[in-house]
Amino acid sequence: MSNARLSKRYARALFSLGQQDGSYVKYGNELDAFVRFYKQSADFRHAVSSPVFAMDARKKILDSVLNKGGFSQMARNFFNLLLDKNRIGSIESISEVYSRLVDEVSNISNAEIITAMPLKKETLDRVVKTFEGLISRTIRAEVVEDPDIIGGIIVKIGDTFWDGSIRAQIEGLRESFKRGE
Repeated sequence: MSNARLSKRYARALFSLGQQDGSYVKYGNELDAFVRFYKQSADFRHAVSSPVFAMDARKKILDSVLNKGGFSQMARNFFNLLLDKNRIGSIESISEVYSRLVDEVSNISNAEIITAMPLKKETLDRVVKTFEGLISRTIRAEVVEDPDIIGGIIVKIGDTFWDGSIRAQIEGLRESFKRGE
């Protein structure tokens, strides 16, 4: 089974348990905290991921980190299951899938807003409110600056793309001239 399918399976299982006990947001936060530590500590990552170390030693290292981190019993059980099944190396992709599940239930969409220059806070708030009204979801915006668009704005939400950039308008005019319109 592919890593993506396994990640979905594990993320959905934890998410389902979290929905049942009302703690899915808490588990998501714990998953994020664990992933941050996992990514930052190469020694820890190597110690729990490498089959060179005995499983008992790997479990002790994991338990030590989980104790110091104050993780819930559900998260502790989940991370131990991943270790037992040699899936701890998939924790980053599991966390990404889990985050998408939480966003879906919370009615949140991620948006990439591309501008030629920095946006003022009021302008960004207006753009976000406009698109929230358009898609009927809360938007978590990430602003990216790209001077190549000359001016205007490009918004990407999921697979949908709105291009109000000056560059797109110039290209549209160029195409019109080519067709003789």
